Amino acid sequence: MATQEEIFKKVQSTLVDALGVDEEQVEPGSTLQGDLEAESIDFLDIVFRLERNFGITIPRGELFPENLTSDASMIADGKLTVKGIEELKSRMPYADMTEFAKNPVVDNIGDLYTVDMLVKYVADKLASK
Repeated sequence: MATQEEIFKKVQSTLVDALGVDEEQVEPGSTLQGDLEAESIDFLDIVFRLERNFGITIPRGELFPENLTSDASMIADGKLTVKGIEELKSRMPYADMTEFAKNPVVDNIGDLYTVDMLVKYVADKLASK
């Protein structure tokens, strides 16, 4: 079983390859979109590389949830409702929702996609293998 540090190093290497960023930029708290400038197409590449590099399968929409904002009961005035936050928590149990939940603006959901979230997700996938 890989340690958290080993998983982090491999995730870091994966993101360096996928996004063309420097290793020093990829820290646990780095956000994929804000800090590492990942675009939507990059998420597909990241999933593919994580699957290959770790020998895991990542079902579509599991790591990066889709269609969350299409349900009107989950959004009000550009923010997630209580129901929306609960749904997001259930779909993204690896993400730290602490700060986001204080001001759950839909446009800030991307801030939940951090390097640390990827490490936790991969660790859980490897543990369940």
